[in-house]
Amino acid sequence: MLHWYNTIRFQISLALLVLFALQATTAGFTLYEVNLRKHDYEILNLAGQTRVISHTLVYQSQNYLKENTVFTLHDQRNARFYSQNLRQSMALYEKIISGFRNRQLDPEITGLAEPLTCSWDAHSRNQLDISAAAWEKFRIGIQLAIDTHPASPDTAAARYAAEHGEELAISADQLSRAFQHMMEGKLASIRLFNQLAMLATGLLAVLIALTVYRSVLRPLKVSVDGFSRVANGDLGYQLPVAVDNEIGYMTASFNRLSDRMHSLFRLTGRIGQGTNLHDALKFVCEEFRYFLPVEWVGVLLLSPDRTRIVLERLYSEQPSSLRENEQFEFAPVSAGVLAIDDLGNGVQSALSARLAQDGKRSALFVPLKQPGSGDAILVFASSDASAYTPEHVEFLSNIATHVAQILEKTVVMEGLVVAAVEGLAKLAESRDPETGDHLVRMSLYSAILAEEMSQDKAFSERITPAYVRDVFRFAPMHDIGKVGISDDILLKPGRLDAAERTEMERHPVIGGQVLRRSEEQMKSLGHSIFQTGIEIAESHHEKYDGSGYPAGLKGEAIPLAARIIAVADVLDALTSKRPYKDAWPMEKALDTIQKDAGTHFDPAVVAALFRALPRVMEVFERLKHV
Repeated sequence: MLHWYNTIRFQISLALLVLFALQATTAGFTLYEVNLRKHDYEILNLAGQTRVISHTLVYQSQNYLKENTVFTLHDQRNARFYSQNLRQSMALYEKIISGFRNRQLDPEITGLAEPLTCSWDAHSRNQLDISAAAWEKFRIGIQLAIDTHPASPDTAAARYAAEHGEELAISADQLSRAFQHMMEGKLASIRLFNQLAMLATGLLAVLIALTVYRSVLRPLKVSVDGFSRVANGDLGYQLPVAVDNEIGYMTASFNRLSDRMHSLFRLTGRIGQGTNLHDALKFVCEEFRYFLPVEWVGVLLLSPDRTRIVLERLYSEQPSSLRENEQFEFAPVSAGVLAIDDLGNGVQSALSARLAQDGKRSALFVPLKQPGSGDAILVFASSDASAYTPEHVEFLSNIATHVAQILEKTVVMEGLVVAAVEGLAKLAESRDPETGDHLVRMSLYSAILAEEMSQDKAFSERITPAYVRDVFRFAPMHDIGKVGISDDILLKPGRLDAAERTEMERHPVIGGQVLRRSEEQMKSLGHSIFQTGIEIAESHHEKYDGSGYPAGLKGEAIPLAARIIAVADVLDALTSKRPYKDAWPMEKALDTIQKDAGTHFDPAVVAALFRALPRVMEVFERLKHV
């Protein structure tokens, strides 16, 4: 899930906002400080006036004493008396120094509309205290001189100012320089702040550029290169998801798409190598687990009269109570997720109830349209109650046609195999009148034995439903080699002599050759169909102790399917009537087979026979040879 704070839009917007805030702060601070500097110039101007006043007082006092008259400047007609200048200058000096000490200058002396508030640094404050003390000393001294000489106050004041005014002038000069130094420091602070702001702006711009490159440009280039690889046929290629933003989310989605496409092509290729519907379902189960949870998968086919629906094939990772060819009442099924505890109606209800017995808690139904093969339903099931989501339904609905074509191919191929097996079995039956229902009974016996053995942990992985089905289908072909035996031997009513017996014992080899040639033809088309039939035809007369024919194989060297067929074949042969013998009772036949366990027969197959005896007897009673 993509969080809002990881999106490119949010990150770039945040970076631009920070950059704007930094620029706005810099501009605002600079404007504020520049405005304050206007006040500083007023302060500096007033400090300069104290310098001028102090120096002027000294100068005027000295001239007054020299001439002993009122000092005038330039124009004698507009000259003012010394005492008046002295009072005015001292009054202005007092206002300026008082304003400095109180940190507030009145509009009267600044000319501004409002009072001016001042702020000083430590050096300015120290110098202001010194200058204020010098002024206070000078002011008191002037007043004392005037009070002491009431007859000539102006002369006394001038004399004091001339003698002590230089100290006041020096302190005024120092105060003005202190203020000037303070102003220069403030300007330097402004310059430093702007320089730092410019540096921060540059660093932030570099950071934004690097972030855009790392989070956008570089992942985008990698994605474009990956898209090109997939577009050129490299399906399944996975792009590195290096960022957690829209591009990373897009890359992850693309990887899922690429993986799905690759899995679909791989599924098509694997099914192209398979020969039956069971293999197809196994491949579907293995490949689709990349996209959705699946522990059980089955195909339901609609009957020709559209009244029943049949569980044609299933594949399950665990033992299932459901059996192939089970039938359910037909009802329209729509694609969707179904919780097992919400059984619905029709086939979904019945099948879900059975799936619940196997521990499945959710199912997903996907109707398939198979041109020329009728309707089908692909069913997925999982033990997780919330395994499937609407996204899974959408995904399977989008590829339903493709899956239907794949399954149709395997159904058609299986039909060809069944037709070939039945045709070859009929050929063998037409040459040997003794077979009759023997093929039907021994095929059913073989399937029952294989199913029983699949419950044994030693055989559970090897004996799958597909293996059981192959044993059932190819069991009738065990004597296919008899088509190569002459009628004189094959149809001889009595027992065969040694030479005839030797010729008869060639039929496993002949049968193997016939099926091997058929297998070679199928392999040239990319399929393997007859391998189990070859094993059965060649080895069903081998004995567990190695005394059988034609190859004298022993124990586990004998193919498992042939060991199963051997027990089923002999059981039916012993309990069936032949021209040269009567049918044995089942008890006698079972006793004989049990005694031959470990010599003629595989003990594990014999044990399975006795465990499955009720099912065997049901077939025997229903189809026994009378």
